[in-house]
Amino acid sequence: MKLRSKLSSLGCLALATAAVLAAIVVPASAQAQAWPARQPIKLVAVFPPGGSVDQVARILAPVLQQRLGQSVVVDNKGGASGSIGTAAVANAPADGYTFAVVFDTHGVNPSLIASLPYDTKRDLTAVSLIGTGAMVITTVASSPYKSFADVVNASKSGTSISYGSIGSGSLGHLAVTMLAKSGKLDLVHVPYRGGGPLMNDAVAGHVPLAVGSVFLSKPHIDSKRLRALAVTTSQRSANLPEVPTVAESGFVGFDAPAWWAVLAPAKTPADIVKRLNEEINAALRQPEVAEKLAAQGIVTNIGTPAAAQAFIESQVDTWAKIVKANDIKAD
Repeated sequence: MKLRSKLSSLGCLALATAAVLAAIVVPASAQAQAWPARQPIKLVAVFPPGGSVDQVARILAPVLQQRLGQSVVVDNKGGASGSIGTAAVANAPADGYTFAVVFDTHGVNPSLIASLPYDTKRDLTAVSLIGTGAMVITTVASSPYKSFADVVNASKSGTSISYGSIGSGSLGHLAVTMLAKSGKLDLVHVPYRGGGPLMNDAVAGHVPLAVGSVFLSKPHIDSKRLRALAVTTSQRSANLPEVPTVAESGFVGFDAPAWWAVLAPAKTPADIVKRLNEEINAALRQPEVAEKLAAQGIVTNIGTPAAAQAFIESQVDTWAKIVKANDIKAD
């Protein structure tokens, strides 16, 4: 009789424990299953309207809205090289309704901004690497440099050559710094405040070389005002198929792509991250989406959240070494 009573008590205890565990687990599971029915999804574009980050967000938003059956809105929150908008997402509820669309500055900011209000690796998680794109090194059409080899030869002959980028600490600045270091070239950085001023001076011949995205540079290359010398990716750009890579120009293994990604607050349920990744991949497979992104100079990427996270963390580590070794400061 006592044994039966004890077994009965143990059974009640087990049921009570299971009920408590269920009460803890079910809300999170139910939240993931209900997503995204509760409210509109916000894509925070971490740069102002008009740039490539804004364009990527606005290309994705309507397609995701259709696929998810929920409103997807783009919220531009620019400033501080994308870190203001990224901080807003890092601090947002991890409920699957707020995501960041970031640019390659996301991988540089941790080493350039001392008081970054979030931990890039700890406070955010990757949903998808949208794609990568080449930067292109150009010179004015009347320049004596007909190829990047001419630049290398001139520098090694004792000529100091200036190059412009969209700003101190930009990926273009870091990429050419890495290039100059590896080739022992005398390339002097001239920072500009954005792509417009850079292109104005490049076209006018006020700066011998310029490094910028294909999207920024191509109109001036097409108009024959600038000559493209090399692209910074390991493969040639489909937008500029005749332009050799830096690697082809004597710097084997060189690869410095621009890139775009979607991030979530770190504690966003894994089921939601996985689902959004799958929907983004499906969107990227649509020819019209791929074509729109290609017009921005972006080669789309189909991959997992884990692969995107690994790529971003490798970018953070790579550029941190370049920043530290060359004592690079933000504008």
